[in-house]
Amino acid sequence: MNIENTQSQMRKGVLEYCILAIIRRNEAYPGDIIDEMKSAGLQLLEGTLYPLLNRLKNAEILSYRWVESLSGPPRKYFKLTEKGEQFYRLLESTWTELSTGVNAVIKGNNEEENQPNNNIEQ
Repeated sequence: MNIENTQSQMRKGVLEYCILAIIRRNEAYPGDIIDEMKSAGLQLLEGTLYPLLNRLKNAEILSYRWVESLSGPPRKYFKLTEKGEQFYRLLESTWTELSTGVNAVIKGNNEEENQPNNNIEQ
C-alpha cells in the first residue's frame, strides 16, 4: 500500500474547503492563498491552485476582479459569489459532521460502547 497516495487523497479532500474558507474571509490573490496555506502547514502548489480556482469560477462559486499593481502586472482577486456562499456552508456542515465523527472514532468516544454492560441478567 502506498502511504503517499493515501495522504494525497486525504489532503485533496479538504483542499477546496480550506481555499474557500480563506477567500470567504476576504477576497484573495492566489499568492496570498498559497502563503496562508503554507503558514498553516498545508502545502499547496500553483499548479494545483490555479486549475481549482478556474473550475470554481466556471461553476459560479467564485468571481474575480483585476486590480492594478504598482510592482508588476494586474492581479486577479477572487471572492465568493452568492452561490459560492451557499456551497461553502454545505462544505462547512459536511466538514463539521466528518471531523466530529472521525474524532469520536479515533478517541473511542462512543459512550454506549465504552460503558460496562450493566444489563447483565442475574
